[in-house]
Amino acid sequence: MKFQTETGVLESTPERLIVAGWTGRDRAAVDHHIEELAAIGVPAPSTVPLYYQCAPYLLTQETSIQALGEETSGEAEPFLLKQDGRIWIGLASDHTDRALEAHSVAASKQICAKPVADVLWLLEDAEPHLDDLVLKSWIEEAGSWVPYQDGNLASILPLEQLMAGAPLIDGTAMLCGTLPAIGGVRPAPAFRMSLSDPVRGQSIDWSYRTATLRIIS
Repeated sequence: MKFQTETGVLESTPERLIVAGWTGRDRAAVDHHIEELAAIGVPAPSTVPLYYQCAPYLLTQETSIQALGEETSGEAEPFLLKQDGRIWIGLASDHTDRALEAHSVAASKQICAKPVADVLWLLEDAEPHLDDLVLKSWIEEAGSWVPYQDGNLASILPLEQLMAGAPLIDGTAMLCGTLPAIGGVRPAPAFRMSLSDPVRGQSIDWSYRTATLRIIS
């Protein structure tokens, strides 16, 4: 993958991918969500937060992905990458198979591509005001863009805490958890997301489309 940074183009081929889940800062809200999902058959996590291990080849900067079946959806997340001793922050979508999630959350994460925006910031530059970073997403419904997620990183466990739970070695990428979906989690043919820094006046933006592969039985 190639990323635009303030110091030039950064090329990276991550060797390890961690997808952090259940990362909400409000533990009571997280527990309530776990109970809601358990009621519809989604297994409860063994620990909170939980660090899913996924194949790094799932990371993609293509603007179109393919997914099996019609029950997959994206979710905007902070993206961390450690390379050459430095940690970068960007934006990615933890695209997930919602039907498979009821059987195995880990498998639902592994089966889908993870679109990644092509811009990175040095984490140290945003670190003094990380909680102020704004994370948003939109989905395409009936030909229009509809708000899907909207909040800031204060709703997610501190990134330093997440990194302490799954130490980043060189070549590691991490997706850091997400925000609730406005109107509920649902599939869409197109997904758009942004991570903005109101203090520095910068924004990372990315969008992609999902082509559905028919399930043949």
